[in-house]
Amino acid sequence: MATGRYSSDLQEGDRFGPVEVMISPFQVREYCHANEMHQPCFQDEPNPIVPPTMAHLEKLRFYTMYCPEGCGPNARVHYTFDVRWHGALRAGMPLMVEGVVRSRYMKRGREYMDVDITMRDKAADRLLVEYRDTVCLSYREAAKDAA
Repeated sequence: MATGRYSSDLQEGDRFGPVEVMISPFQVREYCHANEMHQPCFQDEPNPIVPPTMAHLEKLRFYTMYCPEGCGPNARVHYTFDVRWHGALRAGMPLMVEGVVRSRYMKRGREYMDVDITMRDKAADRLLVEYRDTVCLSYREAAKDAA
């Protein structure tokens, strides 16, 4: 496993976790406020609904845990993602979160990495969320490439 330095050091097959996580109502409200999601289901309930895009934070949690020196020599650019929900997820629910580097590949001269993350209801051991994320690891400004 190529962890411990940069996220650009990760290799296909590297695993993250599992780690136990509990997303707090405060985290949901702050995240939703920042993203202009002011509906009552995200703001006013004691255990608000966790929005699908909060799955990004679990990826960042793993990067912080396993790659504490950041992205590496080049900027890491979030390219695309897909989140699939299999059950209700509310703040305060104990979760088990784990991930794997699914692949690394070259496309048009740039390197990409796909990461899969799953979030499970800890008590019922039931899959709640599947998150697939693609980042570009070798982003450089066109002006630098031309030089």
